[in-house]
Amino acid sequence: MPTLTRAEAAERASLVDVDSYHVDLDLTGDGATFRARTVARFRARPGAATFVEFEPVAIASITLNGRPVPHEAVAGGRLALSGLAEENELVTDATMGYSNNGEGLHRYTDPADGSVYLYQHLFINNGGRVLPCFDQPDLKASFRVSVTAPADWTVATNGRLVSRDGGRWEFAPTERISTYLASLIAGPWHVRTDEHDGIPLALYIRATLAEHLDQQAAEIFEVTRQCLDRFHEMFEIRYPFGHYQQAFAPEFNFGAMEYPGLVVFRDEFVPRSTITETEREHRASVIAHEMAHQWFGDLVTMAWWDDLWLNESFAEYLGSRVAAEATRFTGTWTTFAIQRKAWGLRADQRPSTHPVAPAEVADTDEALMNFDGISYAKGASVLKQLVAWLGDEAFRAGVNAHFAEHAYGNATLADLLRALSAAGGRDLSGWAEVWLRRAQVNTLRLEVRRDGDVYREVTVVQTAPDGFPTLRPHRIGIGLYDQADGAVTRRALIEAELDATGRTVLPELTGVRAADLLLLNDGDLAYGKIRLDPDSAAAVPLLLPLLTDSLARAVIWASVLDAVVDGERPVAELVALVLAALPVETETVIVEDVLRATRGLVDRYATAETRPAALELIAQAADRLLAVSPAGGSRQLVAARGLIGASIDTARLRGWLAGDGVPEGLVVDADLRWLIVYRLAVLGAAGLEVIEAELAGDRTASGEQWAVRCRAALPDPETKAAAWAAIVGDASLSNRLAELTAHGFWHAEQAELLAPYVERYFADMPEMLLIRSGMSAEKTAIAAYPAVLVSDRTRELAAALLARPELHPLLRRVVQDHDDDMRRALLARGLS
Repeated sequence: MPTLTRAEAAERASLVDVDSYHVDLDLTGDGATFRARTVARFRARPGAATFVEFEPVAIASITLNGRPVPHEAVAGGRLALSGLAEENELVTDATMGYSNNGEGLHRYTDPADGSVYLYQHLFINNGGRVLPCFDQPDLKASFRVSVTAPADWTVATNGRLVSRDGGRWEFAPTERISTYLASLIAGPWHVRTDEHDGIPLALYIRATLAEHLDQQAAEIFEVTRQCLDRFHEMFEIRYPFGHYQQAFAPEFNFGAMEYPGLVVFRDEFVPRSTITETEREHRASVIAHEMAHQWFGDLVTMAWWDDLWLNESFAEYLGSRVAAEATRFTGTWTTFAIQRKAWGLRADQRPSTHPVAPAEVADTDEALMNFDGISYAKGASVLKQLVAWLGDEAFRAGVNAHFAEHAYGNATLADLLRALSAAGGRDLSGWAEVWLRRAQVNTLRLEVRRDGDVYREVTVVQTAPDGFPTLRPHRIGIGLYDQADGAVTRRALIEAELDATGRTVLPELTGVRAADLLLLNDGDLAYGKIRLDPDSAAAVPLLLPLLTDSLARAVIWASVLDAVVDGERPVAELVALVLAALPVETETVIVEDVLRATRGLVDRYATAETRPAALELIAQAADRLLAVSPAGGSRQLVAARGLIGASIDTARLRGWLAGDGVPEGLVVDADLRWLIVYRLAVLGAAGLEVIEAELAGDRTASGEQWAVRCRAALPDPETKAAAWAAIVGDASLSNRLAELTAHGFWHAEQAELLAPYVERYFADMPEMLLIRSGMSAEKTAIAAYPAVLVSDRTRELAAALLARPELHPLLRRVVQDHDDDMRRALLARGLS
């Protein structure tokens, strides 16, 4: 795909104003290609020359204002246009190619029944794979779509269906939207419909998952209705795109995408097996996130990708907020504290860190790489604090004024700040400079001086890392927690405004009786790395199991995990805390995230000598939780998954597969069976015959995905060689299967076998980028990184690759960030 620079986009926007596209697709072809006839109407500066993105397989005809355009005008993914008139009509008839990487028009064959499904994903610069278009966010247009498809297919787009005659579908023109937001699905979809407040609703899924959607549709529709109602309470402009449809598509690169009128989710959001309440909560938050985009991103769209935060930070913030306010999932801010914010903090400390709102994003390649924890979670954290500082009424007034001024158009950071400043009566330029324009994170620590059992002086100390010296204003809570009658509860909450001097004394605590636990960032309002005072930190193992507030527990766990990542505390101390506190943890998301994070840290931070004992303690913690969890509940399932992932008791795992010794209430369904097979494969206790037997009983898309991951995990030289060849050289492998093969490849248990592949990564990964692109390439490069083979030699190989000036920027960022992770791991091993 061609890369579009910001300079090119600015120049083209100065020349062109797009009116409409009429796209007529014939999807009845041979399976490798489809036919696309497009009429694009636009205004231009008379006599100007420009280009549209266009990547045809073959061209039947091109005309501009009735005159033929030579086919040679198409080169490098662009169609050059010259001699433009004031009013222009570009007509093309071309053969286009389907993709298997989640970009353009993705074609998928369901292994369960052989049915074909298509979905369109033009993000971030893939519009030219389907139609010739001015593929940048500030050249909005109305899209009218016509489709000829097999007679038994269902087709849906952003626009309202006008008519259907057999396999011929006609859709109404859309409102003005950016090219990357044009959506389409086609295939024998199973459909459920509903209506709410005058808005037609629909859900789409593959036929082989129909029963699962039917079981879950009531909950999905309920969450959708509740979120619509809440957004209508918050925003003065009602949902602006007619119908609200949600499709669950296979092999989708994102978790979901906010196409107006037809949101697309990865189909794992309609699971076939038992899931936890946390996973249901996550689905609700994502539904709210994508719905927020209908205003932040679709109604008002950023002018260029440097204002990506106007899309993703707001949707991330509102996804958690609206799910908590409107649905039964009221604990989303606990999830945000331990999971989402941690993602932002990790991203913000890596070499690839960037401001939430960079002053310059040079091109679409750079823009794609900024879809990370900074643009999502850090931005949302900053917004959460801004709303508290500005006041919710002023925040909503500013947002509504912003929508009113820029509806169906584009806007910038300056536009939004102007509206919020006017509504709140505060100049936000200084706030934006330090929070949005400058990268990296501050560390906040408590410095406590006591006179006996009372505080003489308590100070919040703020520091900044070398190279990023910015100190910032923070609004923060400090909770005083005491132990009594077998519980730890909050006695008082102090709220403080931290200035940028670096030291803020809390006079409210002078002379106050010292608490058993002094919790900095109680309520999780501040974005920063949190460190407890020494007395409180020492009390955590005793008090954490007795702490009644789940958000407070999440803040503590996040602080402990972060300190281990930074090498300030040894991983052995974390494992001991997991064994002490996690078996009595009642919040499922905390259990899930702590087990996941601890397992990852043990694999990388523990030495070969200490890792087996650490894994055994994790397994013990999960086993204890399993023993006390209610039968059939979410905690039981989370504990079982954690036990399987850490266990080396192959006899017990085989017994569960056979139905022996399974805890009462635990359902060993298809996906839990595969998780057990996967762990047995890693340990060398299940071979290809076991994997193929499991697949024979599960000839589904999920079964196929599990099987490729399990095969890659086998500690066998031949299967490792085959898996590696598939990762780096098999262009026929779909995006999802390539990623899962990479995910299954590396295991600390197999260090000796995998050692040769460390050098292979740095030698072969540049070639992988010749057959994969965009998000699929990035995900595969990340999953294939030898992160668990921690050594100075791995860092030396990384440095040699990074020294190559021609290295693709996507791979450069992946290697830089993972090398920094390995630097931390080597330092942490020095603590062991």
